[in-house]
Amino acid sequence: MPLDLTLLPDGGVPWLTASGEHADIVLSSRIRLARNIAGFNFSSRERDGERLRILAQIREIMPRVPSLARGMVLRMDDLTSTDRQVLRERLLVSRELAGTEGGAEARPASAVVVSEHAGVMVNEEDHLRLQVFRSGFDIPGALQAATRVDRELGAHVPYAFHRDFGFLTSCPTNTGTGLRASVMVHLPGLVLTQEISKVLQGLQQMGLTHRGLYGEGSDVVGSFFQVSNQTTLGRSEEELADHLQRVVKRLVEQEYAARKVLARDAGYIIEDKLWRAYGTLRHARSLGADEAMNLLSGVRLAVGLKLIGGLSIYTLNKLLVFGQTAHLAHAAGRALTESEASVARARYVREVLANEGRSDG
Repeated sequence: MPLDLTLLPDGGVPWLTASGEHADIVLSSRIRLARNIAGFNFSSRERDGERLRILAQIREIMPRVPSLARGMVLRMDDLTSTDRQVLRERLLVSRELAGTEGGAEARPASAVVVSEHAGVMVNEEDHLRLQVFRSGFDIPGALQAATRVDRELGAHVPYAFHRDFGFLTSCPTNTGTGLRASVMVHLPGLVLTQEISKVLQGLQQMGLTHRGLYGEGSDVVGSFFQVSNQTTLGRSEEELADHLQRVVKRLVEQEYAARKVLARDAGYIIEDKLWRAYGTLRHARSLGADEAMNLLSGVRLAVGLKLIGGLSIYTLNKLLVFGQTAHLAHAAGRALTESEASVARARYVREVLANEGRSDG
């Protein structure tokens, strides 16, 4: 039976609402905490029986964990590859947990807990990976919520912890706090003014790293970047989150400044480019995935520059996620070829933009 997405609390993507600060540039803020359960082998050495016991333990304690009590458990090895990829496209699971690339299969007893407050990946690289998303630029809010879930879960599960090294993880780079703080940002101004390389080099010098929209292993498309901390050892959760907060605040300021330069020095050229992107989305009969992301990037910039009215950032967020290939296949009820997906994507985008236009008179 295909996955019923309506059963997921808030569809699993409350961050799409564009309700947070600087939502035109910062799509979402995320805090992820890697945790392992004492008494079990780490994932690289654990057997199927251990994974089953870990999953059973999480199911058993969920009703006593307030942040997860009303959550939904989805076993990856019970889902089709399309449904697993849908969860991946909604950023609910990692590439590894989804097990959809290169003919890979889902790991036995791997699962994700989805609640309105948080998510937990079970039996991924670590036994547990807690994650909390917030719309827009809200790292402190995401950290506060993630800390609450961590505390609630830790009251029922003994974490693997060392007094000198902190939380023990499968990958040494996560040892310590086990925290990965990240933001998804849209930086077309810096890309178009050719400042992006210098900015990204500066991020690296400050201990941060960047990836594509879907994290590790994903390419940067449409000027969408995921920026996160590189190390977790030797600093507290609050220090790591505060450092990212301060750096990204400056990054947002640089993007706004770059947009002003574009409007001042290349107004007609940029305006023509962005309106062409909007026209293509409104009328195209076939759209590839990368092509659609690049065009949506242009329209998102146009909305930010107030060139296009009556179009919300929330709608653009939905198009960005729900126009991905697995979502289109899920809606069609079958696997789609690349050309079929391109036709379905163009149709979906046209319909959404037409409805948005009608709703705004």
